[in-house]
Amino acid sequence: MTQENLSRQEPLEVSVSPERKKQSSLQELVDSLKSTADDIGQISELSSEEKILVSQFFTSLHKLMQPLTPSIVVSQLALPAQFGDVTQAHLDPTGHLILQYTDGHVELKDLSQGNCRELMIAVVGDIVPKFKNLTSLQKKKLENRIKLLSSITKEVQKSSEALSAALSANK
Repeated sequence: MTQENLSRQEPLEVSVSPERKKQSSLQELVDSLKSTADDIGQISELSSEEKILVSQFFTSLHKLMQPLTPSIVVSQLALPAQFGDVTQAHLDPTGHLILQYTDGHVELKDLSQGNCRELMIAVVGDIVPKFKNLTSLQKKKLENRIKLLSSITKEVQKSSEALSAALSANK
């Protein structure tokens, strides 16, 4: 063959018998199903772990919120788009999200439920940064009360001691 004939030659096609194609297709399907089964097993394990973490999170949230506030305002901007007509949203210490809509109706979502995970993540992302303000506010309230009580207590103690002394002198 000449160089010219070589360049004109059509590329060689290696034909694979239909039997061989079926075997590789079948093997690919089996491999895909095995991989899917592995994924399903991992999904089950991850779901169990998520359920435990969600429970622990809401238990801790309840303990944290109880002394600080009865509820935390959730920004409407933090909510997924399907909640677009919400005018107000509040999270209570038990993990319930209270949604008030423009038409006046109120809806309660239990964020600990599996069907609310994406909503829970959105809400958590909004409220966690607000805890710094809540704790700072609580600390300031306590400091102010202590300052007031400290001053008043000293004066009450002085008056009490003076009264005791006066009563003792009159006996």
